[in-house]
Amino acid sequence: MSEEKNHKDFEKDSPQRSIFKAISWRLVASLTTFTIFYFTAGTKIAIEVITAAVGVEVISKMIIYYLHERMWTNIVWGKYWRRQAAKRRVRRINKIRKKKDGEDSD
Repeated sequence: MSEEKNHKDFEKDSPQRSIFKAISWRLVASLTTFTIFYFTAGTKIAIEVITAAVGVEVISKMIIYYLHERMWTNIVWGKYWRRQAAKRRVRRINKIRKKKDGEDSD
């Protein structure tokens, strides 16, 4: 008997994992933003202004990313598509084998 899981049984990321993912992503993205600002604006805009803009960006986008991540962790769609595709493939192969076995016995 197969053990089918309903959507409530799927494993989800913990809130702590989502927070760490948000922090690590924000560090990468904010360093990228700082670098882009620095090389495109250079001395035209003071380093203090760039740093302030990146500082606001870090906090606001980290919160938005965290909320977005938590929302998506509750959506089952697309999480187990490989497993489902494999099950369909096995069913299709079994159906073909049964059909072939039926033809061989005739």
